[in-house]
Amino acid sequence: MTLPPRVAVIFTGGTIGMTADPAAGGAVPTLDGASLLARTGGLATIAEVLPIDRGRTPASHFSFADVLAIRAAIDAALADPGLSGVVVVQGTDTLEETAFAWDLLHDDPRPVVVTGAMRTASDPDWDGPANLRDAIAAAADPGLRGAGVVVAFAGVVHPADDVVKGHATALDPFRSPDAGPLGRLVDGRFVAGRAGGPRRRLGLPAVPPPGPVDLVTAALDTDGRPIDLAVAAGTCGIVVAATGAGNTHPDLLRAAVEAMAAGIPVVVASRTGAGRVGPTYAFPGGGRTWLRAGAILAGALTPVKARVALALGIGAGLERAGLAALLADPAGS
Repeated sequence: MTLPPRVAVIFTGGTIGMTADPAAGGAVPTLDGASLLARTGGLATIAEVLPIDRGRTPASHFSFADVLAIRAAIDAALADPGLSGVVVVQGTDTLEETAFAWDLLHDDPRPVVVTGAMRTASDPDWDGPANLRDAIAAAADPGLRGAGVVVAFAGVVHPADDVVKGHATALDPFRSPDAGPLGRLVDGRFVAGRAGGPRRRLGLPAVPPPGPVDLVTAALDTDGRPIDLAVAAGTCGIVVAATGAGNTHPDLLRAAVEAMAAGIPVVVASRTGAGRVGPTYAFPGGGRTWLRAGAILAGALTPVKARVALALGIGAGLERAGLAALLADPAGS
């Protein structure tokens, strides 16, 4: 007799476990993991589920310490050699960041699948059960071995390093703008659309950064004051969400040069949401001048993902060369 796959499901909270509260005037966390499983039919034909309940925390409340604590729970679950994979259920607000953080630390061939919901359990269009069922099926599917951490949402499977939340309220808010999704879930099976590419790996024990890691967005007429203020407040790293392929006002570069002279690493990413930063432009504040000044270019990483990599790299004790290697696009991507 063939035993069914075994999948651990770590519940952390999010919209998937919220219901409408008239007194509060909106949705609030109410359902625990057991309640969500009880409302999700058809699981017995997919896998044996091992629930792990870690509370009901909105994803917008997560700290780096929280993310690493969940990572420890993932590792503890994967210590069971009979497990096929792990699902993490969370809120969607920071899902693209947490999934990427876990992917940087993941060195097991078994997949970790992150999911959630865009509608509460009070909504007639609640998408929680379908997404949870798909995520468990993905974690149990041998076709995703070696894929690292992925996001399964609205029937689509995305790689953690590319996935972004591109809509505030749509039922299918996630997309992979650079390389595209890995595939889809059809009738409870993963159907590959493309092969997964090389992944970034930290390769060191992860701890939270010793101080704040700031994200500064370059916009029309943004000068160096946001960086000056971050340095004065004790930042230990800065990511600049630059315009286009890595361009800013020259005064933003001036402030970054002063920050780097003080030993603070500065990373440049593109605020556009897709494509790579690069040294195309050599005018003051152009990408070439940022590179010459010593800033680290983040390749195709979005600013929020670059901040995750920078924070974990700083926490692990990486110097500039190690940080640049971690943030660079993997070979062949």
